Amino acid sequence: MLVSIEPRPRRPEWLKAPAPGGANYAELLRLVEDLQLHTVCQSAACPNVGECWNHRTATFMILGNLCTRRCGFCAVQKGAPLEVDYDEPRRVAEACAALGLRYAVITSVNRDDRKDGGAELFALTIRAIRDRIPGCKVEVLIPDFQGSREALETVLGAAPDVLNHNIETVPRLYRQVRFGARYERSLELLALSRRLKPEIPTKSGLMAGLGESREEVLATLADLRSHGVQIVTIGQYLRPTPRHLPVLRYVTPAEFAEYGEAARKLGFAHVESGPLVRSSYHAAESLSPHSRNNV
Repeated sequence: MLVSIEPRPRRPEWLKAPAPGGANYAELLRLVEDLQLHTVCQSAACPNVGECWNHRTATFMILGNLCTRRCGFCAVQKGAPLEVDYDEPRRVAEACAALGLRYAVITSVNRDDRKDGGAELFALTIRAIRDRIPGCKVEVLIPDFQGSREALETVLGAAPDVLNHNIETVPRLYRQVRFGARYERSLELLALSRRLKPEIPTKSGLMAGLGESREEVLATLADLRSHGVQIVTIGQYLRPTPRHLPVLRYVTPAEFAEYGEAARKLGFAHVESGPLVRSSYHAAESLSPHSRNNV
C-alpha cells in the first residue's frame, strides 16, 4: 500500500505553533537577508520558525535554495541548482557569530549534480564556524551523497559534533515520500559514519502521519538503532502545499509519547518525540550531559 490521495482530516488543536513575529524574529530575518543566506526554517516551511527564531536559533541551509530531488513531502524549491558559492561558509559563520550561537545546525539541499554531493562545502562551513566562534558545536544534517564514502569522509574529516541524516519514513513508503533515495542506503550511510568516526554521535529523524503503521515505525526505529544511531527525532508530517503528499492521519501526543518510550527502550541516548518535533528541534540538548530524552 502506498500513500493515499483521499481527502484528509482537519488539523487538530495540538498542532498550533506560535506565529512568526517579535523583535528577535525581525532581527534574524534581516540578518539572513543581508547576508544572502537560506534557512531550512523558511525554505521547508517549518512550523517552529516563530518559536526558534524568537530564541535566536536557526538551521542554515547551504549550497543554494534549489534541490535536485523531488521528494513528495518537502517544500524546498526544485530545479537546476546554482553555482556553488564558496563565500557562503564565511557568511554562515558571520551569522552564527551575530546570533551568539554556541550550537549551530547546518543542512543543505540535495546536490546530485556534484560528484561529492556538496560535501566539500559542509566541511568548509564547519571549519569557518569553528574559526569564527571557537568552542561552538556544529551539527550537520546531510543528504545521502548517493552513498559516496568519499563524500562522507570529507564531512567527517571536519569533525562535526553530530552527524545527522534523516531516514524520514518507513521503507514501504520510500518510492513516493523520498523519490531518488533508498532506505538501505541511508541506513548504511549512518552505520558507515559510526565505523569511520565512532566518537561522532549519529542522529536521524522520522515523520509520522503518511500512512505508516505503528509496527512499521517500531521496526524503523529498531533498524536505526541496530545501525548505531544514538539520537532520534519523531514528528508529525505536515503538508506544506496542496501539491505535496497529503496527511493521512494526525498522530496524537499520546502516541508520540509511546514512540518516544519505545525508542528509549531500544537504547537511543536522546529522543525527541512529539507532534511539532523536527530534526533540528532542541538540537543542542541532544549533547547535554543531562539529556532529557524528551517526549
